[in-house]
Amino acid sequence: MVAADDERVAAAVRSFGGRVRMTSPAHQTGTDRLAEVARTLDCDLIVNVQGDEPLIDPAMIEQALRPFAADSSLVMSTLRCRFNDPSEASDPHVVKVVVDQQGYALYFSRAAIPYLRGSGPRRSSPDAAASEGWSPVDLYRHIGLYVYRRDFLLTLARLEPTPLERAEALEQLRALEHGYRIMAVETAYDSIGVDTPEDLERVRRLLTADARA
Repeated sequence: MVAADDERVAAAVRSFGGRVRMTSPAHQTGTDRLAEVARTLDCDLIVNVQGDEPLIDPAMIEQALRPFAADSSLVMSTLRCRFNDPSEASDPHVVKVVVDQQGYALYFSRAAIPYLRGSGPRRSSPDAAASEGWSPVDLYRHIGLYVYRRDFLLTLARLEPTPLERAEALEQLRALEHGYRIMAVETAYDSIGVDTPEDLERVRRLLTADARA
């Protein structure tokens, strides 16, 4: 189901037989828009595939769902993948995430995190980092796919936006700042978030190539 506030989006979804739910145009975040629809659904879990992630593989959804079967206390999960191109770690359009030893998110940022002390360029490989005197830490890109327990999503949407959420323009920080944990599941699948006109062209080329294959 696609949650939208623009009739052009709704018409595009209907054209391929998809389900669409019109929502209020007053929502400031996707979380708030999602919660409006979730209030009308009878389910335990809500999966949010954001509209700027058109290359999500269905297997990625399964990976993000899996932790909920093993942990009844888990309220929210998302995905992360290692950088294929370490230079992307400095791109503010690419969201980064750092995690604790159990895989829970410590912080999300548009800045390059964590800071690795040293004089050379950043490396995504721990072995390469160690060989150059860097701290052996993997760098992870955040992928905009979320799973929520429905009750938690409704609670999250009622919480006030937080200072870091506003500063970074990253709504998932609202959960962290209010003390909730987010499991960031590592995936080997990569995706391209469409944040710039250049990203859009890259995705169009890939989809066109797939259609021709």
